[in-house]
Amino acid sequence: MADSKISSIDLQVMWNRLLAVVEEQGQVLIRTAFSPIVRECGDISAGIFDLRGRMLAQAVTGTPGHINTMAEAVAKMFEYFPISEMRQGDVYLTNDPWLGSGHLNDFLLVQPAFLEGKIVGLTSCTSHLIDLGGRGMGPDGSDVHDEGLFIPPLKLVDGGTVNQTLLAMIRANAREPVQNEGDTYALISCCEVGCSRLTDMMVEFGVTSLDVLSDYIVDTSRKAAEDAIAELPEGTYDYALTLDGYDFEIDLKARMDVTAREIRVDMAGSSTCSRFGINVPLNYAAAYAVFGIRCIVGADMPNNAGSLAPFKISAPEGCIVNAQFPAPVAMRHTIGQLMPDLMFGCLYQAIPDRVPAEGASCMYDLPMRNVPDTEGTSNKSHFAVELTHNGGTGARPDRDGLSATAYPSGVWGSQVEITESVTPLLVNRRELCRDSGGAGQFRGGLGQTIELENLEGAPVALFLSVERMKYAARGRAGGADGACGHISFSSGETLPGKGEFRIPPGERVIVHTPGGGGIGDPTLRRREAVLRDLDRDLISADVARQVYGLVSDREQEAS
Repeated sequence: MADSKISSIDLQVMWNRLLAVVEEQGQVLIRTAFSPIVRECGDISAGIFDLRGRMLAQAVTGTPGHINTMAEAVAKMFEYFPISEMRQGDVYLTNDPWLGSGHLNDFLLVQPAFLEGKIVGLTSCTSHLIDLGGRGMGPDGSDVHDEGLFIPPLKLVDGGTVNQTLLAMIRANAREPVQNEGDTYALISCCEVGCSRLTDMMVEFGVTSLDVLSDYIVDTSRKAAEDAIAELPEGTYDYALTLDGYDFEIDLKARMDVTAREIRVDMAGSSTCSRFGINVPLNYAAAYAVFGIRCIVGADMPNNAGSLAPFKISAPEGCIVNAQFPAPVAMRHTIGQLMPDLMFGCLYQAIPDRVPAEGASCMYDLPMRNVPDTEGTSNKSHFAVELTHNGGTGARPDRDGLSATAYPSGVWGSQVEITESVTPLLVNRRELCRDSGGAGQFRGGLGQTIELENLEGAPVALFLSVERMKYAARGRAGGADGACGHISFSSGETLPGKGEFRIPPGERVIVHTPGGGGIGDPTLRRREAVLRDLDRDLISADVARQVYGLVSDREQEAS
């Protein structure tokens, strides 16, 4: 068929096909990856783009930090690799935090798709690599160069030939060279599958260009987003969060302007950059800010260049959510993943019946590795691993929060069996943390307790950068705050939330992740809900009685 005469039905079918293509891309990446954080935890993204660098479809599997930064990054790669110079079989790579997804451990790949010798679109994907040298996944770097191997935009594959020199550098700068090389090839496979399925679809429908389909997707999605924004009351809404920080406590501030067709957020007034690696490039902060808004405003819309367009995020250069090169940014997710809570605080003032309470939000990320033999007690096993765990989400306006749930990151919690199969670590305990969810008519989600030790009787390096150990997730409308996080050794020593530590031989590390805030007066909670929580050991008898006012049947009869 002629590209200009494609029916609206065919356009919708092709759009749906693109959504299937990107899901297949994501599954290929997960199933071929070597590292547990990709193949077991889904720390990825995948997408299809047109020749203007507009994201047309993204895999549902993946993290907002990868997906929404990728949505902006592909067009920026044109500055280094113009469309006119792209060749079939090329694949481009960078881990530049200010181009990609905010820190060096994430690789961004872009590959052009060709049909009958003509470039018709692009595929892209990202994933987290477990180690790229330097100080590794910890917050103590003094600048980005401390944090690992910095790769500017380069050709990873040139006309079908893999750049073995670049791969050798990646291997040489890694404590897990096999995992990193395997994950790099998995990323290439992800792009190749996307190109193949995209061109197959075009052949099937008899189209030689994505232009008509691209405009249809972007225009339809943008109108849907603008219609969703138009349902909100126009106005200006302010909110602030105080965070634990590292060298100082951090203030995050946002002013949200809602107009008839657009939402603009300015984070002026937020704290300046830290001297440690918890700073956030604006691309990553904006990715999670927009994701948070989109969870409330037009939540049922596909995520693409059109539906993202009406949301604008800004912050002054040099503030902690707009860190400038070469600031250290390795643990940018520590603060970046709290952006949805900041956005929810603004939106709550406009539409309180649709917005949840604050949640744990920041992943409880536990990067760990063996310690070199400097004291005669080295591990027999050589390993570097990054365990990801989550706390509770905030209560929703009409139901409880979710316990131990990966929101907003989408990175699934590390499985006990996988952790024990790839490291000498033994997980003694992983269970929900009783009473950690904020009380309310609707209770906050619970955090969890993880207890682990090294079976080899040697020290293990632990790199911490977590939040909500001092400032809990706040409840709303009379709901209580969630419990704070807590990390300690079995000996009783308490650890701060950020820094590099050694787990001594024979010690166990015990991690309690935070709970989410509650919504509404706890005394209004349904009695059967309190009894169910009590029966499931989600709350204690004291909390049931003293906070929720639960009385026994005998006490009720006596009254």
